[in-house]
Amino acid sequence: MQTYTAESIQVLEGLEAVRKRPGMYIGSTGPKGVHHCAWEIIDNAIDEAGAGYSDAIRVELHPDGSLSVEDNGRGIPVDIHPKLGIPAVRVAFEQLHAGGKFDGTVYKSAGGLHGVGASVVNALSGWMTVEIKRDGKRYRLEYANGGHLKSDLTIVERNVKGTGTKVIFKPDLLIFKETTAFSPNTLRNRLQELAFLNSGLRIILKTPTNEAVFSSQSGLAGFVEFINKDSDSSPVQKKIIQFKGERDQVVVECAIQYNDGDNEDLFSFVNNIPTIEGGTHESGLRTAMTRVFNTFGRRGGIFKGDESFIGDDLKDGLTCVLSLKVAEPQFEGQTKTKLSNSEIEGIVQSIANEGLSAFFENNASVAKDVLSRVLATTKARLAEKKAKEIKKKAKDAGAKALSGKLAACSERNPKANELFLVEGDSAGGSAKTGRDRKFQAILPLRGKVLNTYRAKLDKVLENEEIRSIITAIGAGMGKEFDLARSNYDKVCIMTDADLDGAHIRTLLLTFFYRFMRPLLFAGHVYIAQSPLYKVEKGKEVRYAYDDNELKAAFKALGRSAKVQRYKGLGEMNPDQLWETTLNPANRRMIQVTIEDAVDAEHKLKVLMGDQVEPRKEFLMENIVFEEGDF
Repeated sequence: MQTYTAESIQVLEGLEAVRKRPGMYIGSTGPKGVHHCAWEIIDNAIDEAGAGYSDAIRVELHPDGSLSVEDNGRGIPVDIHPKLGIPAVRVAFEQLHAGGKFDGTVYKSAGGLHGVGASVVNALSGWMTVEIKRDGKRYRLEYANGGHLKSDLTIVERNVKGTGTKVIFKPDLLIFKETTAFSPNTLRNRLQELAFLNSGLRIILKTPTNEAVFSSQSGLAGFVEFINKDSDSSPVQKKIIQFKGERDQVVVECAIQYNDGDNEDLFSFVNNIPTIEGGTHESGLRTAMTRVFNTFGRRGGIFKGDESFIGDDLKDGLTCVLSLKVAEPQFEGQTKTKLSNSEIEGIVQSIANEGLSAFFENNASVAKDVLSRVLATTKARLAEKKAKEIKKKAKDAGAKALSGKLAACSERNPKANELFLVEGDSAGGSAKTGRDRKFQAILPLRGKVLNTYRAKLDKVLENEEIRSIITAIGAGMGKEFDLARSNYDKVCIMTDADLDGAHIRTLLLTFFYRFMRPLLFAGHVYIAQSPLYKVEKGKEVRYAYDDNELKAAFKALGRSAKVQRYKGLGEMNPDQLWETTLNPANRRMIQVTIEDAVDAEHKLKVLMGDQVEPRKEFLMENIVFEEGDF
């Protein structure tokens, strides 16, 4: 056994702890960690701009893979620190938990790791150079090999105009073994965000191949427009909802726009840091939105009965950017993905209540458009709730109706099974007797089912025959239909070979098209072909499926052959039905497919829709009259 004594307790001095456990400070040592280093230095420059001392930042990705960040702020102090006896800039880059962001006097709010960022990046860099313009001089400070001082602070130029700080660094290959490369696209996206979040700030990104400038005078409203720019959805309101307020040294700013899509895009930031997991600030905003939207919805009379908005109703089509400036933010996790300050929820809720209410008061038309958009989601939610209730009742009723009606098969493998939807109890009885009980199931249908093309869901599910079909197939319906759950590989429509039979087939195909479309697309729906005639002479029997086959039968058997015309399936004996229509070795079945979905939709609309004239025109153009019809 190894001894465990006081000598076993290690003390990591200075920046050693960062290099030993980098994940504790930047989350990972992969590409995300590399960019986290960039954000720490960029955030320091942004904080200087947020304090009102800088209006331009230049970020440059150099050919050697290093990154420089330069601002025109005050420049990091270079005078000697009273306690440590070294230049203050060295304290900021060499000491953990050292900086000007702790007492709230230099920066009211700040991003970065609160005094840890600059030193952490230094510790994880192969080399770093800091240049400062201040008091008419340019200073330079150099580090190498993970924060080790290479060259102390020196004056490299005098009579320099302006002020500012420039930090150049390259991530250390010994730490970031996967890659030390910065992604131009990742930098571009983040700098674009920062330009929107800091209205009036000019940010330049230079890479070895091009240069881009990011700046926004419209702030969060411009951010929302930028997010929606390439969206397939159309804005509900042109004027973007905006409000801003401050309470207890917390600044809250928000911009909102709705569109006709289904997605929610809510982006929140605290001190310019993306809070991708949300937090108390998002909770406060959502509570306020729900309350204000309900208040103005009732005031505007858009609700009927006991309707009201719930939080989820406000999500569809929402594009929102929420930005906070907080003096002492608390985050869950070192890398700041979720805000946890409990007091922030109430502050945001209060400011959002006032801001949204004031905006709606002064922009009645925008309020009406937005509330109407949200109401559409509410109605859809209530309709879905009602539909689920109806479906449950229909399922129970369908199971009850199916009991004693469906002649099930014994095979447990759904891929081997067939379901025959048979017109009438008489034919159903023959089919039940004549089928192969192992893999063929029979469901008799009484009368004509409902035309489901335009029918509402509750009306569809009131139809007993349709409920029986849904229950028998067992795969659900509509959006919830799951082909993998189907009890049958083939669903076969077996109706009489007359006009009524054709009508029933059409109604059933319409139902499958609207509520079980995957069955059709996957080729699982068939139309069983039953013969029109039985031709026999002596012991020889032939079946004819149309008049041409009848003529051929007469030719083979002679004109003296006896002919039986089947008026319906019910006239066939079980053995005849098996031999002609059910037996896989002899039967004829048409597989129903959809070659052109757009054309299929058009034909169904014409044939099964409410408009009579288009249907009449279609029939007159496509009907074929044979000699003798008149």
